[in-house]
Amino acid sequence: MRGINTPVRRIRREIFREVAKVANESENINNDIEAIPYKLVTGEESLVRESIYRERAVVAERVRLAMGMSLRPEDRPVHITDGIQESNIDSKYYEPPLMQVIPSACEACEENKYEVSNMCRGCVAHPCVSVCPKGAISIKNGRSFIDQDKCIKCGKCKNVCPYDAIAKKERPCQKACGVNAIGSDQYGRAKIEPEKCVSCGMCMVSCPFGAIADKSQVFQLVRAMKNNTKVMAIVAPAIVGQFGKNVSLKTVKAALLKIGFADVFEVALGADMGAIIEARHYVEKVATGELPFLLTSCCSSWASMARKYFPEMIESISNTLTPMVATARSVKKEYPDAKVVFIGPCAAKKLEASRTTVRSDVDFVITFEELQGIFDANNIEFSEIEDGESLHDATGIGRGYAIAGGVADAIEKCINEYYPGTEVNIKHAEGLDECKKMLLLAKAGKMNGCLIEGMGCPGGCVAGAGTNIPIPDAKREVSNFVKNSTNQLPPKELEDIELL
Repeated sequence: MRGINTPVRRIRREIFREVAKVANESENINNDIEAIPYKLVTGEESLVRESIYRERAVVAERVRLAMGMSLRPEDRPVHITDGIQESNIDSKYYEPPLMQVIPSACEACEENKYEVSNMCRGCVAHPCVSVCPKGAISIKNGRSFIDQDKCIKCGKCKNVCPYDAIAKKERPCQKACGVNAIGSDQYGRAKIEPEKCVSCGMCMVSCPFGAIADKSQVFQLVRAMKNNTKVMAIVAPAIVGQFGKNVSLKTVKAALLKIGFADVFEVALGADMGAIIEARHYVEKVATGELPFLLTSCCSSWASMARKYFPEMIESISNTLTPMVATARSVKKEYPDAKVVFIGPCAAKKLEASRTTVRSDVDFVITFEELQGIFDANNIEFSEIEDGESLHDATGIGRGYAIAGGVADAIEKCINEYYPGTEVNIKHAEGLDECKKMLLLAKAGKMNGCLIEGMGCPGGCVAGAGTNIPIPDAKREVSNFVKNSTNQLPPKELEDIELL
């Protein structure tokens, strides 16, 4: 479903638009927020669910999440705007946890089940019966039948069926979760276990019912700009192409300035800094044998998973500032009174910006999807906007961080350039399942001497949960962005910039 303009995506975009409108224009916020479900779900007939009342209930919960608030309890009446006093501010806000399942939207999909479909021809060979190790399959009324009480979900029957008549029914969100953080509540609906979740958002983009959503800071960001606060935008390199095939980054910058941002900077600048510093760390720590391997730290979900599930590896996780934080600090150094908003593809960055162990200097985090809603609220038509100035903050290798393998590639190029003769072993994994396998190999001593890059999203940042376009298109856009960069390597002096 990634990159397809589904009803779920359209509803999310409409809600971000309406919340941004209320934040910017409303004179009676409570009333206007309460009216959004009726504004978006009109008439007497439901468009996407069996009941208009259920449809409005789901929209109401989405509105709360879009304002950074938690879902309402199901066992007592609570207004959509309950708790809005805490949310109605012009600074960073959200109530944890970040990812939540909307109960009224969840269809309680079956977790793991093999079932015979009407494609079964009742063939004479019935190999499904022959290969079942538990005798769970029999022939009833000329068709195969699976006894669920005996079935051990091995999948052997599905693999041998000549008509592909046996379907594996899985819960899409659970299948997409690489850390097994999704279980079931007492009603069979999906339930996220916060202590396991690393907020990659893959469950959210995989649910075809739109039952999972993350909390947003759109409302607070727009309030800040409405109050004439100086807000600086730092944009992730994956932004290229996210707002249309013919919309250049110069046009996006002009649009950001038009809606109230004071200036725009590239997060790839922080990636350039990180590549230089991590190259030095590899040479000084791994190449000398002081550390067995080095784990990159720019992906929030990957780093969070490593710390949470492999605490013994903490010393091997790079302590280099992430590109987001490094860029925010460089901006704050020049504009100490400004607020900084990170605009990127990633939901997990919202948690990184809020953590207290490392000062982030990031005041807001919004995704490309959320920014599109803000553009819609401001009636931005990219075809009517004149291109702004080009962005020249970063080099090709920093911009390449957006694609899986790009981080390791950048560090390797810096090592080859500035530490010639140093042998470097590169490994990278994408998707939390593969990342976990890589860490298990590292734990077993099979990755010694390696620089290991992990990306929580399959494909890298271009596949983040907050993106607008298909992953192959995004990858192509970033690759061209990298190729056309004026400079391909950052100067070594970047490592000496003081950002603490």
